[in-house]
Amino acid sequence: MKNKIQRDMFVIVLLLLTACIALMVPLAFMAPQWLIAPAIVVVFVLILLGVNIRSLRRFVARNLSGTNFEGSKTQYTVSKLPVPVALISGKNIVWYNASFREEILNDTDAILAPAQRLLPGVDLSVCSRAHGQDLTIGQNRYTAYASTASGTQGGTLIYLINDTFYKNTLDEYNASRPAYLIIVIDSYDEIFNDMKDSEQAHELEAINSLLEEYIGRTTGFLRRVANNRYIAVVEERDVRWMMEERFDILDKARALHPGGGLTLSIGVGHGGSTLQDCQEMARESVDIALGRGGDQAAVKTVDGFEFFGGISHGIEKRSHVRSRIIANALADQIRQSDSVIIMGHRQSDLDALGSAIGILRMCKMCDVPSVIAIRSNATLAGALLDAFIEAGQEHNFIEPEKVYDLITPKTLLIVTDTYQKSLLEDVKIYEKCRRVVVIDHHRMAVGHIDNPILLYHEPFASSASELVCELLQFMPAKGNITPLEAQALLAGIMLDTRSFALHVGVRTFEAAAWLRSRGAETAETKQLFNISKEEYEARSALVESAYIYKGCAIATSGELAPGMNVVLPMAADDLLTIEGVDASFVAVAKNGGVNISARSMGALNVQVILEALGGGGHLTMAGAQLKNCTVKQAEQRIREEIDNYREAQAAQAGAELIQN
Repeated sequence: MKNKIQRDMFVIVLLLLTACIALMVPLAFMAPQWLIAPAIVVVFVLILLGVNIRSLRRFVARNLSGTNFEGSKTQYTVSKLPVPVALISGKNIVWYNASFREEILNDTDAILAPAQRLLPGVDLSVCSRAHGQDLTIGQNRYTAYASTASGTQGGTLIYLINDTFYKNTLDEYNASRPAYLIIVIDSYDEIFNDMKDSEQAHELEAINSLLEEYIGRTTGFLRRVANNRYIAVVEERDVRWMMEERFDILDKARALHPGGGLTLSIGVGHGGSTLQDCQEMARESVDIALGRGGDQAAVKTVDGFEFFGGISHGIEKRSHVRSRIIANALADQIRQSDSVIIMGHRQSDLDALGSAIGILRMCKMCDVPSVIAIRSNATLAGALLDAFIEAGQEHNFIEPEKVYDLITPKTLLIVTDTYQKSLLEDVKIYEKCRRVVVIDHHRMAVGHIDNPILLYHEPFASSASELVCELLQFMPAKGNITPLEAQALLAGIMLDTRSFALHVGVRTFEAAAWLRSRGAETAETKQLFNISKEEYEARSALVESAYIYKGCAIATSGELAPGMNVVLPMAADDLLTIEGVDASFVAVAKNGGVNISARSMGALNVQVILEALGGGGHLTMAGAQLKNCTVKQAEQRIREEIDNYREAQAAQAGAELIQN
């Protein structure tokens, strides 16, 4: 009752004050001298208010918050709660209980203060959800919950639960979760076999010191488990700074050997429910890092892979032992099958078709029925396909849709020149076949074929045709490849090496020499690369439209006429002949999307750039197909990835300069 009388008196005084001010306005015009006495009184009152403003503020706070909401439902339900509670109307706080005043306001008053100032980042719509909203106020961490308060004309009550201890404990738990690293010295045998014992000891000591220093920054440990392999167990917090520094140990390891022969591959598994899960993730990560050519770190989590590094060329292995083992194992798998289907990638080129023809010969030598699944109306190797059809071998090539009914539980699928499921000539054939063999030379990417029964994957090889040549050399000499088949394999090698100009090694020339001895004619093979006048004009138009951006030639075009897709890689190759061009990108509209072909001379890794766009390939040769994308959008994305790559190059150069 007392509070009601006080409120009524306050209202009456306020109304009288308003009336007095209204009467003083006409008085100021009629008799200004009569305003002297009221003015003195007003000044006196203002001075009095200024002196007692703090007391007045506390008086207002006592009457609007705390326990003085006597008789109200809100006061009875939340004013005595031991957790901070506030009432928000609009954007301001209009009421709070004693706990809010004590914990949040530090025993001060802030009636009508903006909610965002007292509760930074608060969002009432998020607070109204079941999980609430995480807020940090000062040194404390809260979970804020909100509900509409009845009888407050749209006001919202917000409750703050102080769970600082539990959230800090959870953060520490997550940061201390174990992570597993597998570190491999790339091409260990090729590097150390020719060294003296003293030289080997010196190199290994440098590597050991480097790794011990790197892992020494963590809370974990490092163990050498084989000549070329180490394992490390660290904490999640350590993986975070390694990723932030983009695994700069790769650059430091490369700097130990100026020739670039010494590189590391790192597989990281973290975020698993157990340490065993992390170990399995690390094993998969290091496999894909090695499959991509080494000199990089692959980090696998429950969400997928992330890659760091990968700027070096793969080191060629000089031994043919693995080729012989793979050849024998593949022959056994073929003989155990009742039929074999051979398939390359979409828009098959001379390498995909040439290597498939080589595998077809292996199947015939094993006396097992086999066919090549290829879309004859969507191949870039039409001239080669026509040559075999003219030779009376049309029955060896079949449209993918006609293969479905031929598949049995004992059918063997052999995939050549690709390791990605999304790039297969026909994914349905892969899904229907239980037994799959993969032969590929491209660097491995996310989305690769899972668990093939046999894998022959060598990123250092120039082409899939080179790998198939090596397999054929370990098959019986009698009944081996025909001159036309040798020509097909040579065309595949010539395509991917640009006529033996790039990405060739000793084994590449050995394979070419063996094919020449089997009747391959270089002049006739060269004719498979001939194009029509219309294709030449389209290729020239693409080259003419190109411009240079940060050392990269970029050419774009609308959709080309049917059958002109072959000009994309040709135009990309032509652009590399321009002085000052490290890489070339050709983007052409295709069926509502964009096809991109990229080439480089080795100074820039086009695989890394196009992989960010969903594509893949090799250090010097890559491609991508963007869906639901315009040419302008594709061009912008290419430029953005070039920017990112150049920035990473600059950072790496700076790190190497500091190291030296």
